[in-house]
Amino acid sequence: MNDTVVEQHSFGAEVGRLLDLVVHSLYSEREIFLRELVANAADAVDRRRFEALTDASLAPPPDAKIRVVPDKQGSTLLISDDGIGMTRQEMIDNLGTIARSGTRVFAQTLATTKPEDRPNLIGQFGVGFYSAFMVADRVEVTSRKAGGEQAFTWASEGAGQFTLTPATREQPGTDIVLHMKSDASEYLEPVRLETVIRKWADHITLPITVAQDGKDQPANEGTALWRKARSETTEQSYKEFYRHLGHFFDEPWATLHWRAEGTLEYFCLLFIPGMKPFDPVDNDRDAHVRLHVRRMFITDKAELLPHWLRFVSGVVDTEDLPLNVSREMLQTTPVLARIRKALIGRVMAELKTRTKESEDYNKFWENFGAILKEGVWEDAEHRPEIAPLLRFKSSTQDGWTSLPDYISRMQDGQDTIYYLSGEQADALKTSPQLEGFRAKGIEVLLMADSIDSFWPERLDTYEGKKLRSVTQAAEDLGKGEDQPDISPLLAAMKSALDSKVSDVRSTARLTDSAVVLASDGRGPDLAMQRLMRRAGRAMMPSKPVLEINPRHKLIEALSAKLDNTTLIAEASETLLDLAQVQEGDLPADAAAFARRVTTLLAGSLG
Repeated sequence: MNDTVVEQHSFGAEVGRLLDLVVHSLYSEREIFLRELVANAADAVDRRRFEALTDASLAPPPDAKIRVVPDKQGSTLLISDDGIGMTRQEMIDNLGTIARSGTRVFAQTLATTKPEDRPNLIGQFGVGFYSAFMVADRVEVTSRKAGGEQAFTWASEGAGQFTLTPATREQPGTDIVLHMKSDASEYLEPVRLETVIRKWADHITLPITVAQDGKDQPANEGTALWRKARSETTEQSYKEFYRHLGHFFDEPWATLHWRAEGTLEYFCLLFIPGMKPFDPVDNDRDAHVRLHVRRMFITDKAELLPHWLRFVSGVVDTEDLPLNVSREMLQTTPVLARIRKALIGRVMAELKTRTKESEDYNKFWENFGAILKEGVWEDAEHRPEIAPLLRFKSSTQDGWTSLPDYISRMQDGQDTIYYLSGEQADALKTSPQLEGFRAKGIEVLLMADSIDSFWPERLDTYEGKKLRSVTQAAEDLGKGEDQPDISPLLAAMKSALDSKVSDVRSTARLTDSAVVLASDGRGPDLAMQRLMRRAGRAMMPSKPVLEINPRHKLIEALSAKLDNTTLIAEASETLLDLAQVQEGDLPADAAAFARRVTTLLAGSLG
């Protein structure tokens, strides 16, 4: 009598649809199933090695490898590894639920992707395991977690359900058994399997073997790509390694490959992506360049690059650390500090060189410029190097421009670089904040990333020119100009708005608008205040300044109605609300604002 408990589960939402897409839409690219399963096995061994840094009992065997065992008679293919393994719950989570990108997006992308590019879609959407069903009508996964005693077998025919049963496995790791479809028998031929592995996985340093005539035969060179000379490496091999490394599907924008020799010896292969990943790198502020010691993966958390270069992926392999290096040692060793400095220097040199090809550099900037700006805020040492790499939209120029370009166009006697930050560059172009600057022909840089509310104050000056927000530069436009005297109206409006503004003053920087908000000059500018409010961050309350255009017809009309205190009070509240709307904010009391506008409109039409 069999007392084994068999648990039956349903796949997470939309997995059935996903399997149908993978099996049928990618059918002509079936061999990539082996790439995906081998890559997953290699990652599992790397994770086990990493965990062993703090718990030696978890270390994989010295001869750890990936075994691929075809069985023609039984029509099965086994992929076995000595990796970290999975618990029962991890098998449910990892094998029974949809990948994060979702079926709908996968299907949409599939429809617009050329057939020759489709093999990369599986890696792109994190659904590599499901590719097994392209060649198998049943998949069984037996896994035992390193450090645990229990093993379980996950099994499914890809039809909406899977089962879990207790199992036995002598050592930690994972076995995947594919029950091959009748038309996939070519993948039971050792020679065919070796060809696929050499094509897709030759860069994997972990040994991969294919069983043939009862013996495990090496199927990959296991030569670390980064240890080869650049002259011996093809662009295709770089591309495949890049895609394996970060589960990317595009082509690298830049590839940096070099060997350092002398007092410090290391090999380095870095990539700058050609597009943003689906999981924005902003969600994780750590850089994840992999550290290897003598080819062996140690960790991807050695902080080999700063936060502001976290879009860079790659490998550093050094001879100058012990294989059993601890996490504590990683934080204190001068070896890594010197490597880190060299890596930053190389990346910065590459970016500087690529700025000479403006159209090409602009593609990089649109993908990762917001991250690079973080370096101006947090890295004083590299701030001067980063500044000329920055790009901006402009109130007077099309496309992207730089700080050096801006300075080359500055007016005679101009000693300030003016900028305006907000949420959308297109909206900033029509902001009333620019009216006076536009009238005087003064260029303003337009900044629409959240970090733009922070970094300019840290840079402060560039080539001796002060950076200044136009919301704090009202007096720069009014120098030497005579303004109509509306002081009685200003006093009346300030009295009406006493609790809501720090001042009401006349300004020369408006040409079309009646009012505009400005900072009181004693704290953050308006964009910073708005950002902090929306982020729910506590800060010292700062009342804005309401600036009035004394030449506007509405203001002239109000000046003639000073004896109507009710009208002045209502108009003052409405003008303040209008100024807030112009800045992209809602009025403090939207209902009251609507009532006042309705009343004013009714009066004007009566």
